[in-house]
Amino acid sequence: MPRFYIETDLTVDVNIQLTETVFHHWVKVLRAQVGEKATLFNGQGGEYAAELIEISKKSATVKITDFNPDNRTPAFTAVLGQVMSKGDRMDYAIQKAVELGVSEIQLLTSERCEMRLKYDRDQKKIDHWQGIVIAACEQCGMNIVPKIRAPLSLQEWLKTDLPPSRLVLAPNKENMNPLEAITHHLALLIGPEGGLSEQEIVDANGYGFKNWCIGNRVLRTETAPVVALSILNHTIEK
Repeated sequence: MPRFYIETDLTVDVNIQLTETVFHHWVKVLRAQVGEKATLFNGQGGEYAAELIEISKKSATVKITDFNPDNRTPAFTAVLGQVMSKGDRMDYAIQKAVELGVSEIQLLTSERCEMRLKYDRDQKKIDHWQGIVIAACEQCGMNIVPKIRAPLSLQEWLKTDLPPSRLVLAPNKENMNPLEAITHHLALLIGPEGGLSEQEIVDANGYGFKNWCIGNRVLRTETAPVVALSILNHTIEK
């Protein structure tokens, strides 16, 4: 059954008109017919079963028939601080982080960051990444949609109110198994393709971030969140 994110209020036994985006995808692209069913969610929690009851040339109406409260969130809430990278690498990192249950993604710049967003380009790129977040939620079954936060410098982010457990991926650094004392609320910092500088890691340590060296290989910036979040999903129990 297809799943769609829809920006509207949803209530059982109420008929609603599909938004333009959902209408295009479900009716125009997938060629849905009256009587077909889909799952709708609006990011406010849970998901709704919907039946297509009317189709016109430019719109369609569905009846909301049931509600499922399961949000399929992991046992932890993770804020991902991801230094931006160019091209498909950032798209991939965001997509997979969402599939693995990240609760928020903070875009960061750092000393070796490959890109800087400026003026009109900022919002266009952020909207693109938020679209990737929504598509990932549609695919993986998450009903709470993570937010993409506008870029901050690493130094600015370190000074914000972050979760109590803080991890920085630091290849080739010794660590004292930082997962032993991890809580269910955490911040995860991942550097750019060239890695965080030595000083940036020291600065993060000064704000309570514990070095986390995953194995003896250096992971790419888009691979790191996939591996780290997979381990956290396995390690932290509900």
